[in-house]
Parts: sequence; structure tokens; C-alpha cells
Amino acid sequence: MSDLILGISAYFHDSAAALTDGDTILAAAQEERFTRRRHDAAFPAEAVRFCLREAGVTLADVSAVAYYEDPALKFRRVLATYAGAAPFGFGSFRATLPGWLRHKRRADRTVRAELAALDLGPVPGVRCRRHHESHAASAFFPSPYESAAVLCVDGVGEWTTTSIWHGRGERLEPRAELRFPHSLGMLYSAFTYFCGFKVDSGEYKLMGLAPYGTPRYADLIRDRLIDLKPDGSFRLDMRYFEYLRGRVMTGRGFDKLFGGPRRLPEGPLTEREFDLAASVQAVTEEAMSRLARTARRLTGETRLCLAGGVALNCVANGRLVREELFDGVWVQPAAGDAGGALGAALAAAMDRGAERTHLARGDGRDAMRGALLGPAYGDGEIQEYLDGAGIPYTRLDQGALAERAAKELARGKVVGWFQDRMEFGPRALGARSILGDPRQPDMQSAMNLKIKFRESFRPFAPAVLDSEAGDWFRLRQESPYMLVVAEVADAQRLPVDTATADARGLDLLKVARSTIPAVTHIDMSARVQSVSEHANPAFHRLLTAFRSETGCPVLVNTSFNVRGEPIVRSPQEAYTCFMRTGIDVLVLGGFLLAKEEQPTWTEDGDWRDKIQLD
Repeated sequence: MSDLILGISAYFHDSAAALTDGDTILAAAQEERFTRRRHDAAFPAEAVRFCLREAGVTLADVSAVAYYEDPALKFRRVLATYAGAAPFGFGSFRATLPGWLRHKRRADRTVRAELAALDLGPVPGVRCRRHHESHAASAFFPSPYESAAVLCVDGVGEWTTTSIWHGRGERLEPRAELRFPHSLGMLYSAFTYFCGFKVDSGEYKLMGLAPYGTPRYADLIRDRLIDLKPDGSFRLDMRYFEYLRGRVMTGRGFDKLFGGPRRLPEGPLTEREFDLAASVQAVTEEAMSRLARTARRLTGETRLCLAGGVALNCVANGRLVREELFDGVWVQPAAGDAGGALGAALAAAMDRGAERTHLARGDGRDAMRGALLGPAYGDGEIQEYLDGAGIPYTRLDQGALAERAAKELARGKVVGWFQDRMEFGPRALGARSILGDPRQPDMQSAMNLKIKFRESFRPFAPAVLDSEAGDWFRLRQESPYMLVVAEVADAQRLPVDTATADARGLDLLKVARSTIPAVTHIDMSARVQSVSEHANPAFHRLLTAFRSETGCPVLVNTSFNVRGEPIVRSPQEAYTCFMRTGIDVLVLGGFLLAKEEQPTWTEDGDWRDKIQLD
């Protein structure tokens, strides 16, 4: 008998919905993919509609609704924070308060009203979970481990910013926590802001910038900003931070400490930004390593699960794997707030007596189904769209399609790849991806500037056949969700040209380091996705065909979108992105579209003026 639970996260950033039946994840999606508003925080009405439609049910069939945090407790923290900062921050308080009084303070009631407005059947009871409980549940319950230590690190939930849990069977028990305002996520976001990037979306840019610098400010950060203890606990010196008082992260104290005001958004990057990024990354990795050791000591477990926004720091995750403190590290692919919707649903399911049935398979696999939990479009739907719009295409069977796409990639063409169900979480994993040949030295710059329209320093990730990952990367475990950084294997490295050995800053992009330069970052690292046949058969088939064509089982894999827009969801969105950019070939299901065969594309105005740059 089904016991459907609808999980919801909303009203802050990256709202999402997830539907579970026991421990089986039926569907999950972020609202931004439907509304096309990046990091959309609104009630996830369209994501809810999708989840119910995917399962063929209405709200009348849902047993319970789980909201991902406790809004009343969070409101008390907001009030206490502003009261403690008074009289500073009054302007921010005045701007923030109406939203809390209108719908956030009793988000459970708001969620119930929003669900009723969908007119999809009677609304079941809505129960609020705790924010870090939702993160912990999303990390442990779908993991492949019967028991594990669970570490959750983010900006802040209600009060908690860091938590350690012990997961056993169908139960999670809290072991330790750190509370606001002392937050590793907030520390990282402060440097994101200071370096001119957008908080809550630019942190991955800071992480990508770090290898260009040296951690010359790391000691200063430890001495002045964070008191980091041997067990990973810490306190921030709040005199240097402004987030308690208003809507900015840093102020004059930060300016004085680091030799001048923050970099303005879109301003030139200097050696200071490179070194600040390297420094805060080093301190973050050190804190995460110490916290992980404490998690092992408190739980006695040899496996670790991670969630929370800081768990998206794949460089820190890579260090945890390399240190081999744990036999296995599993990271929730939707580690941020979107994944809270899934965690809330799974926590509620376990409370209702669900069992973790995926463990009974005995195959060591997790319950995330490759994170391919979003909408899919069949060839019939795709052909109806293409024919209706008069778009020329070639239809091919699965084998021929993979071979043709592989040949185009081997010629240096960039391929838009749209297959099966959309990914849940921030990473493109071979369902909504833009692909390229990693052997091409200029592929990184070309894809960044002509296709993604983003900063040239941003690294791209490699997707590699899981059976051959060890030949190309120093990967100590599988990495199906692109959340672990590993170094390129010795066999693939090239000797450094003495003429470029002294290159600094962005000039390092011009230095060839390996046989796959387009996915080799300047520190010889790569954010690896290992691709298995069982998780993503179509993508595995393409990688196999590319290996047959070139001898290389690796492709550049980046998300199917341009800067400032969410990943594409539908064939229409994929085609629009294809025509707006320098993508050469588009594969939609069983259909291949060549750019040179397409009709002339026109749009009113410059579409890039309409998007919000992140």
C-alpha cells in the first residue's frame, strides 16, 4: 500500500518539491526550472504539479506534506538577531519584516493555502521539520550505507549552522551542533561577496578561482576572523561581519583587514581576489576535515554522508576522500535547500514506519536513481514540437545516435545533449548537458565565452566511464554526482613548458597540463563525474562511442544553460539555447539537429539583456 509524502522547500532560495513512497523517490524538481527564474524562492507550485503528475496522483492520494524547516523558530532567530544588533540594521529589518508577517512566519499555513489554491484535491496535514534534520535525512536515508556519520554544514537554518548526526537504519540521532551567527557557510559567503560575486550563487565561482592564487591570507583569517578549534568547532569574530545588521556581508573592518574595499561585480579580477579565494578555501577545507574527524569520533562510523550548502564544495569533499579517514563518502546531489524538500519527505516517511528498501538489493547503490528525478519528454512529444515548429532534424536509433554524436564531438563540435529525466540538484549529469572534446586545448575558453557567456577562468568538469575513471583520475571512490574533486592521473599529465612555468593569474589558462586540458584545472585537479550504465544508459552509451572513436572515455560536461539562466527543462528551452549560442549540434531524445541546417533565428532585442547575471 502506498504512503505518499510530499516534501516542500520554499520562501528563501531554491524552492523545490519532492514526492516519495516509503523510501522510493518518485519525483523531485526545483521551481526555477519551470518559472525560468534562477534560484526561485516562491512556493513551488509547478514543481508540485509535476511531482503529482509524474506519479499519476492528486493531493487526495498524498498521506502527508512535510515542510523542510520550522518557520516559527526561524522567525524567533530573525527577531533575536535584529534585536541584538539594534539600533543598527533597522532599515533591513523594516524591509524584511512584512514578508515574515505576511507568509513566512507561519509557512505551514501558507503552504497549505498554496496547495489548496492548486485545486488538485483535499490538502493533507502539513508538518514542519527542522532545517538541519531535513539536510541530514536527505544525506543519510538515500545513501547506500546501513549506518553512517552525517555532517551538515550550511549558512543557517533556524539556529543551527553545523550539525553532526548518527544515522542507523531508519533513524537519525543528533550528536552535536554549532549555532548562528557562527557559520562556515556565512564565512565563505562573506568572501564571495567581498570578491564581487553574488551570495548564495557565486560561491562556486570563488571555489573555481582559488587555484589561481596562493593562501597568503589564511593565517590572517585564522587569527582575526575564525577561532577554529582542533575538533572543528569555531567562533567568528563578528566585528568584521555585517550580516547581523543588514543585507551586506562585510564592511569597513573587512576592507581594512584586506587592504581596500571589495571588488565590484563584473570588475577586473586581481591577485588579491585570487589569493583571498585560495585562503578561505584552505581554511574551509581545514574546518571540514576537523569536523569530519569529530563526526567519526562521536559516532564510531567508517562511512560519512554530507549535505548542506557547504557540501557542494567539491574541493573540500575531495580532500575528505583523499584523507581516507572514512571508507566511503556520499554527498547528497541536491545538497542545498532544494534537497531539503526531499529530506523532509524522507524524514516524515521514516517516522511513519517506512523501511530503507533500496539497501535490500545488496548492490551498494543509493536510492537517488542517478538524481534523474525531473521531467522527461518522449520522442513522440519531441517530434510533435519539432514538426510543429518546422525544425529540420535527423532521427536515429540509440546506437547510431551515440556514434554520430561521438563523431561530431571528435571533430571539435560542441553538442547539446537532452535525454531522459531532468537532474535534481545544481549539476548537469548527462541529461541536460552541453558536451565537448576535453582533448581540445581551446575548448574551455571557447565554451565559456561563446556558449556559456561567463568568465574565462571557470573550470569545466569531466564525465568519464566509471570502469576507466582510475586510468584518467586519482579517484579513490566513485563520483556519480560530480561532487568530488580529484587530481588528473600521472599517465595523463604533460611536462610543464619552461616558457610558461612562471605564468600567473589568468595566464595560467594558456598552459597545457594534461592530455585532457579542457577539464584540467590549473592545479591539476578536476571535478569528476563517473558515469555508470545503470544510472544513465544513454550518456554511458555516448561516452563508450566517443572512446571507440578517439580512445578517450572522457567528455567535457557542463550544464545546458547560459549564465544567469536555470538549466533547460523542455525541448523548446533546449532549442532556444541551442540557437542563441555557439552550440553546433543538438541531440533531443532520438533526434539530431545540426546548426547549419536550421532556419534563421531571430529574437526581439538582445536576450542577454533580459537575464540576471549571477
